[in-house]
Amino acid sequence: MDADTNESPRTVCEGKYLRMCVRGRWEYVERTHAGGLAAVILALTPDDRVLFVEQFRVPLGRNVIELPAGLVGDIDADESLELSAARELEEETGWRPAHCEVLLIGATSAGMSNERAAFVRATGLTKIHAGGGDATENITVHEVPRTDAPRWLAGKRAAGCELDLKLWAGLWLLEFGLDGAPASAGSD
Repeated sequence: MDADTNESPRTVCEGKYLRMCVRGRWEYVERTHAGGLAAVILALTPDDRVLFVEQFRVPLGRNVIELPAGLVGDIDADESLELSAARELEEETGWRPAHCEVLLIGATSAGMSNERAAFVRATGLTKIHAGGGDATENITVHEVPRTDAPRWLAGKRAAGCELDLKLWAGLWLLEFGLDGAPASAGSD
């Protein structure tokens, strides 16, 4: 063991959503909500369109294309991952899922943060409203034919949008299971 693992973490700054810590030589951030978990939602509309969201992200200083996502337990610490994913999908995109299934949970940036993300497949979608997020958000919803999604994303990148890297993992998971076998029908 070295100083990085023997020393106790020390908080140097704490905000509403993040805290910055130092442990040995490491500086890192932690999510302040229960578990540090985010749900990233993979959703296909009944007519086989992938749901993407676009919003201005202050740390990057520009619009970012992402999969619908949100923090788990930020509103209700006892809310399940699946319920959180369903709530976020409806809030951001206006689509309500009949079912949410957790596919995979993993670290988002293991050298910088304790945050983990869960890929959640949402199925049985019903359009409820236009979406756009809550009162603090300004989200544009994009419904893109699945077969056109990579080309559409490349076009958004060429137009100056930042692309969240989780988009590519999400597109793969829409097509394949974790073992590489074809995924089951996505929009039941």
